[in-house]
Order: sequence, then structure tokens, then C-alpha cells
Amino acid sequence: MYVLQSVIIPIFNGSHWIDNCFEHIFVQTCIGKLAVEICICDDSSTDNTLELLYKWEKIFSKKNVRLNVFQNSSGKPSGVGYAKNRAVEISTGEYLCFQDVDDVMLPNRILQQYNITKDIGDNHIVGSKFKRIPENSTVRYTSWANNLTNEQLNIQIYTANGPTVIMPTWFLKRAIFDSVGGFSEAGKGTPEDLIFFYKHLDLGGKIYRVNETLLIYNYHMHATTHTIHEDTIWALRMVQLETDKINNWKTFTIWNAGKQGRKFYKSLSSENQSKVIAMCDVDQSKIGRFYTPYDQTRRTNCTPIQIVHFKDTKPPIVICVKMDLTNGEFEENLKSLHMKEGSDYIYFS
Repeated sequence: MYVLQSVIIPIFNGSHWIDNCFEHIFVQTCIGKLAVEICICDDSSTDNTLELLYKWEKIFSKKNVRLNVFQNSSGKPSGVGYAKNRAVEISTGEYLCFQDVDDVMLPNRILQQYNITKDIGDNHIVGSKFKRIPENSTVRYTSWANNLTNEQLNIQIYTANGPTVIMPTWFLKRAIFDSVGGFSEAGKGTPEDLIFFYKHLDLGGKIYRVNETLLIYNYHMHATTHTIHEDTIWALRMVQLETDKINNWKTFTIWNAGKQGRKFYKSLSSENQSKVIAMCDVDQSKIGRFYTPYDQTRRTNCTPIQIVHFKDTKPPIVICVKMDLTNGEFEENLKSLHMKEGSDYIYFS
């Protein structure tokens, strides 16, 4: 029995990437084994994107693969979330395979992810490992994403890195897309993938990663991700962490008495600020002192917060220290405490 896989690709001025992207879809090992269609939203491109799409429509037809195109003809691009939603709307597959036009899927991608998704259940977003090009770009991020354990995929969800499986590797059942309600269409500067990711988790969804490299992930300065301000990401992460964890805690500690730790404290709700019993650090010049927050509204100092050595801290802990920046020193310090990630401590870095 054939189960249709819909490859979902949003495109705005993608002519530079289309041939390479589509060539790699064309040689997917699943084509001929599983029914596949490609669904595109051309979001008011001004280059020859549409011309190339019609060319590839004819090429794919030789393998009995449909290429369906929705064209935003308004002349005003409406954003990635809009384009993904329109592409999904013209698709018919039980499974959705998301792809960005500037990235390249490797030959076994669709078949591998389909087989895994069948085995692990219907409530998972399934990603994969990826190869970043140029190879010297985002080295720390690539290492983080490719080396998370399956447990950490569902725990390290509050970091600045975003979703624990990258959006261009997402593979999921249509039912998940429908239950989440699609992507935010708020437009440019909106992290539609992170919003979708959090909604999925809120609904009891899970994350899984195929531990093989199934995508070549292209880094360039014109990528949509560069249009999203870090403060927007920060605010979403804060709301999620407070809702999931901190609202249920009686007290907690912030690991980092420096700039990031203080920014985190100031971003908390007033109720959750009152739960902070200490900040911890390794800097001897800070340990034993106090951080005294200032209330801008009341124009008065708040209750001072003691800064303690990390060995004297008590869980739960929110970690505001970036990983892999201290030649392993921070990681060794954390390991020495013999605490459990997800319950004793949470990364927010």
C-alpha cells in the first residue's frame, strides 16, 4: 500500500538554489517505493523561480511525481510561515517532509524518516543529523544539535539554539500539523518554527532524531533566520520555561551572576523573581557578595540575592552559562554535582 509523502518547500527568490535542491529530491531512493509529491509556495518571487518550477514540474513527471505550486501573486511576500501553510494546504500526503530550498536532502532521507516515524509512533517530530556548509560555520551549534541524546532532544528546549532538531529536517504526520494549527503567519522576524515546536510539545508531542546525516544545511547571510531578533527568541523561551517549570517551583537558583544571569532574573515575572534564593558562580570576586536588583517602576532596590560558589548551590537550577566555551571546565563543574538534567537543572543559555 502506498502512503503519500509530501515534500513541503517555501520559496522566495530561490532561483539560485532550486536546481541543486530538486536534483537531490529527484534521486531519492524512496521514489518508486513510496508515492511522493513536492508542494511549493512561491511567495511573490521576483526572479525566475516560477520558470524553474515549471521546468522541474516536467522533469518530475517523468518519475510520476507531482510538483504542485501555489503562487502568492499579490506582489508582497507574506513570510515563511505563510508559505509553509499554503504549501501544506495544496498537499495530500499523510506525512509531511519539510525542506528549505537552500538546503539539500541526501538520497535516503525520506525513506529513512518514514520508516522511523512508522516505528516510534504518531506523536513525534522526527529530525536528523546534518552536515553544515561551509564546514567552518556555526561549529558549536552543529556539534550541539548533532550530539544531543534522544532524552536531551526533549529537555534542552529552552536554549538560544532553538528547536533541538532543525526545521529543514522535520518529518511528521499531517495530524501533528493539524493539531498544532499550522505555522504562525505573523511575517518577517517571526520564529515560526520555534512557535510550532513549543505548541507541539505543549500538546504532549515528542522529538526524535535519526542518527544519520540526511541533510546538507547551508549557512549564508541571506537565510531567513538572520531576520529574527534575539530578543524575540528570548521572550518566547522565557514564557515557555516559566510555564513548563518555574511556575511550579517553590525556589530555585540561577547559575551565572554575570550579565546573562542578571538579564534572566530581570526577565522573570515578579512572582518568580521572589523564588530566586541564590545565584552561583565560579568567579571568586563575586562569591560571597550580593546582587541587588533595582525596581525601575518603584525606583527602589529589591531584596539582595546572595552569590554562592557553585558547589554550595541547591537545585533546581537554571543554567545561564553557554556550553562549550570554557574548554570543558564548566561541564566538569556541573558533572561534579551529580545532578540530573531536566529535574535538578535546566539549560537556558
